[in-house]
Amino acid sequence: MSPQRTGRLFAPDVQDALMGWLYARALMALAYVVALIVSDELVGGRTVQLHQGLFAWDGAFYRDIADYGYDALPTTALRFFPLLPMLARLGGFLIGGNVGLALLVVVNVSALVVGVLLHRLAVAETGDRALGARAAWVVALLPPATVLVLGYAEALMMGLTIAAFLRFRNNQWWSAAGLGFLAGLSRPLGVALVVPTAIEAARGWSRASPSDRGSRLAAVIAPLAGLACYLAWVQTRFEDWRLPLRAQTALDLRGDFVNPIVKIFDAMGGMFGSERLGEGLHAPWIVLYLALLVIVFRRWPASYGAYATVIVVFALSAESLGSFERYGLSAFPLILALAQLLDRPAIERAAMVGLGAAMTAFAVLIFTGSFVP
Repeated sequence: MSPQRTGRLFAPDVQDALMGWLYARALMALAYVVALIVSDELVGGRTVQLHQGLFAWDGAFYRDIADYGYDALPTTALRFFPLLPMLARLGGFLIGGNVGLALLVVVNVSALVVGVLLHRLAVAETGDRALGARAAWVVALLPPATVLVLGYAEALMMGLTIAAFLRFRNNQWWSAAGLGFLAGLSRPLGVALVVPTAIEAARGWSRASPSDRGSRLAAVIAPLAGLACYLAWVQTRFEDWRLPLRAQTALDLRGDFVNPIVKIFDAMGGMFGSERLGEGLHAPWIVLYLALLVIVFRRWPASYGAYATVIVVFALSAESLGSFERYGLSAFPLILALAQLLDRPAIERAAMVGLGAAMTAFAVLIFTGSFVP
């Protein structure tokens, strides 16, 4: 369906996404200024993250990989998958060699695309344009969405996965396969796309022609193929394909895999014990994501709930919950569920103000080195 002519400069989905996108970047700029003032006046020194700016935390790794390659960095850098650095290097070549700027352009354009595609997906599934607009705003302002502004790969992966949903929900399997392959190259979580793709591929399988079945199978295995290509390159270059996976389980990162049920109870108990400023801080987000997961299963197709479940369970199975909120952001069906809850104008306005304030606070903590996104 082509966009209706409404007298707007952009199509409604682009305009709704653009407004939230601009607002989020204004809040990040405000947070940076606040962090500077706090560091200079209260802490007495500026953090490394303030000097790094939009390359704070993992963003610096992605920039350095794009600039110098994996060979110039410790092998732990292999946990950062190659698609974003590759695009940044290509973009840097096109704009005169500034790889860092190219990386930020890729990330932030991808973030805008995420808002647009999420809007389109919501409308395609429900016919509710107001829901699409709310979803575009929520994905821009949810506090973990700071990583959609910083030099992280979440925006790229989310754009690819949402686009894949749009494709396979319309039986466009070959394009879904291409998107899935790229998702597998973007982040380890990209392989989670296998689960919803398999669910959708199974629908109508008995009526599908042999060629259609082939395209469905290609879409299902494509994310795994993307991952396999990267691991094969690592094996060739570093003689150990397990390095990217092993780096993820380092004690100062995710740590070992644990029982997610046990981890939930540990986090809840941490709210009232010695870990209330550590693991306990993640407990409210665990409750929120689990509640939204229930809504996804009740109101959305099974593939949406399955995809969100894989990501939430994976995030909860880590020994350290340090980046739990960021992992949950990648489970975009949760954002759709949250947007559905904000269907009253007064609630929507209050929520957007609250999300904006929380996002600003998150960003201040990130820039002052107090929180790892």
